[in-house]
Amino acid sequence: MPTLRHVHRQPGPTIITEPFRFLALMLGVAILVGGMTGCASIKDLFGDDEDQVAVYLPAEQLIIKGMDEFNVGNYRPSLQYFNEILDRYPFSPEASLAELKAADANYYLERYAEALVLYRDFEERHPTNEAIPYVMYQKAMCNYQQIDTIDRDISGATEAIQAFNELLRAFPNSPYSQEAQARIKAAKEFLVNHEFFVVQFYLRTEKYEAAEARLNYILNTYPESRMADRAMELLEMIKAGNPPAAGLAGWFKELSLPDWMDFLND
Repeated sequence: MPTLRHVHRQPGPTIITEPFRFLALMLGVAILVGGMTGCASIKDLFGDDEDQVAVYLPAEQLIIKGMDEFNVGNYRPSLQYFNEILDRYPFSPEASLAELKAADANYYLERYAEALVLYRDFEERHPTNEAIPYVMYQKAMCNYQQIDTIDRDISGATEAIQAFNELLRAFPNSPYSQEAQARIKAAKEFLVNHEFFVVQFYLRTEKYEAAEARLNYILNTYPESRMADRAMELLEMIKAGNPPAAGLAGWFKELSLPDWMDFLND
């Protein structure tokens, strides 16, 4: 009787169909990208935008690059570096400086509303920081820079005056005090000029009682204004029944925001 022999089969090659090959490839990519979380995003890995901030840089290098750009007036690229620090390293020692310089960059880019928000946030987060007098000054300047023409919104002037006064109350001897006082006077003169613009309208339309009321308001509210003498003269003419009917343009010259430097020696 023949002896039965066991036949050992050698394992054949593993067959991977195309769908499984694709899934394996995608799984490998997912593991690679997942293992790099915190170091780079997919955009970081594959993006080719020239303005994109370099990846893998620590906060120490980002702040140096940001300040290098800022100091030569390249505010847009500097803002990218500062925002990168705040996004990736919000608790780093460089974060507070990045906050402040991000506000400054927006200010110099004339994004005054955005800068004002950032200055306020910095003041709330770091109330004892040595830069607070500067931050309060810049808050006022964000409003001051938005002062419009006398025939339009005057809120920039009123809010600037309020903010400068807050600075003077909190830090009366700061390096910004003298300039703050001069800018307050310039902003107040702007408000007087706005009132004079309204007076001019009332005189042209022969609404003399309304013009008289406005002139009294100027004299009572801004008695030290450079326009006070002119306001008094106009008021006396109206009360005497002899309001100016011609040559009004000569009474209302240079009704705009005056140069604050003219008030430094007042």
